[in-house]
Amino acid sequence: MQVLRVPAAALRYVGRHGTLVVAASLFVGLFVPGIAAYCKPLLGPAILAMLTLAFLRVDPAELHGHWGRPGLIGAATVWVMLATPAVLGMLFILTGLNERLPGLYYMLVLQMCAPGLTSAPALAALIGLDVALTLATLILCMALTPFTASLFTHYFLGEALPAPVTFGFHLFLIIAGSAAAAAVIRRLAGRETIERQREAIDGLSVLAMFLFVIAAMDGVLAYTLRDPLLVAGLTLLTFVIALGLIAVTALVFSGAGRVRALAIGLNAGNRNIGIMLTAVGFHVPDVAWLYFGLAQFPIYLLPHLLKPLAKRLQQHG
Repeated sequence: MQVLRVPAAALRYVGRHGTLVVAASLFVGLFVPGIAAYCKPLLGPAILAMLTLAFLRVDPAELHGHWGRPGLIGAATVWVMLATPAVLGMLFILTGLNERLPGLYYMLVLQMCAPGLTSAPALAALIGLDVALTLATLILCMALTPFTASLFTHYFLGEALPAPVTFGFHLFLIIAGSAAAAAVIRRLAGRETIERQREAIDGLSVLAMFLFVIAAMDGVLAYTLRDPLLVAGLTLLTFVIALGLIAVTALVFSGAGRVRALAIGLNAGNRNIGIMLTAVGFHVPDVAWLYFGLAQFPIYLLPHLLKPLAKRLQQHG
């Protein structure tokens, strides 16, 4: 029995220090390239595990309590899943990105069509933002993803992806399958057990994220040594897009209060590209994969940088 307590305690510890552990995984994957290549085949299972564990943390009985502001949640969902993909897609075309850098354009379209991160509520809690608003918006965005993403990717990428019905169905299977698996686990384990093991579940999520981020770093170091200017430019682009979307979103929703606006910005700026890659089977151009790896840096580093800002916003209303 004592042996069983050790891994459970370790999982709870990892769960409590999740963001630091995942941030560290960026550098493990980057500077130990052998382990990144070894973990790459496990990227798909890691994404499914992250989704399932995220749904497992959502108690259906308590979920209705998070819908206290349905108008704001609906507006945030429309902004994240409809407005920003449409505007960004047209911007990419107007700047000629689709013709000059088709591989990068491909990945940027996948990114802008993706929902927010499944870890967004946990990141919101870390930063000190509105967790209920973040969670409710995320769930609605996830529900709409098979429909909105299939339409936008078909419009902007055309034949580069499967037919919209096929692509949407793949996304539906990934999201609905993970939700169903979580429901079965919750049913078998019981609500009390799930509540009692929340920190351990968080620990498992962190381990899945750790594996995911390490795998995403495959090839990044080699690219950096071969073409440092390209890597520097793409890294800057990932931060510009993430920070730009967070800032614009916070400005658009400033009427709801700056803390809530920043919470919506978190969903808009940090997108779950992994779901989109799973739906396309991870078959992407090299530069697209490189961008995907570099996009993990703002996702896992920005929460630590935004935390002081969120604290200031709370203090000044």
